[in-house]
Amino acid sequence: MNTNSNGYIPQPIDTAGVVLSDELLALAESLAENTHEVWAVGKMRMGYVWGAETDDAAMTHRNLVPYDQLSEADRDYDRNTSIGTLKLLVKLGWTLTPPKA
Repeated sequence: MNTNSNGYIPQPIDTAGVVLSDELLALAESLAENTHEVWAVGKMRMGYVWGAETDDAAMTHRNLVPYDQLSEADRDYDRNTSIGTLKLLVKLGWTLTPPKA
């Protein structure tokens, strides 16, 4: 891996061997959707509106749409973050259980 110009080398904890249960994968999807919602609120607070093209100068962004209208690639971006977070929690010894019905 290349170093940054300031010498920084990212060293994330290796979670490659962590397998998430179906319940945690469902939670990851909920977390991904909420991550998108939080991001969208932040963009809108900054003055961004939806636009067919993302243009920072015009303050438009193509992803200011509901989560289910994002492309699969854009949803994967949020999913990867939530799955990575859940894998890290499991790797660190946390246990997560679904709420009681």
